[in-house]
Amino acid sequence: MSFLSEFREFALKGNVMDLAVGVIIGGAFGKIIDSLVKHVIMPIVGLAGGSPDFSKISAGPVQIGSFIQTCVDFAILAFCIFLMVKAMNTARKRFEKPAAPATPPPPPPSEVYLKEIRDALVKK
Repeated sequence: MSFLSEFREFALKGNVMDLAVGVIIGGAFGKIIDSLVKHVIMPIVGLAGGSPDFSKISAGPVQIGSFIQTCVDFAILAFCIFLMVKAMNTARKRFEKPAAPATPPPPPPSEVYLKEIRDALVKK
């Protein structure tokens, strides 16, 4: 098998394509959540507790504010994603059709033969 055909087989596998779609959708979804945090949630935090921009905080010559801002953004982002996943799971459970009850497996042939013999003996 040539190098090119091996690469084509690898690149066109379903898992690779699913991963590519997941990464692209995840990147777009990340932008939505980032915008939610920056433009909706942080201004509300700013109204409740002062300036929403922690990046100006410093400890002497060390500028630790950007790190604090990133940590706050991450915590809010993780919480928002948690709420969205929880809502999706709840909706999925609500709209899923209940599974059909499983039919019992047929009895083994020996059991069928024994029942037939029993019924024949009872009739005599």
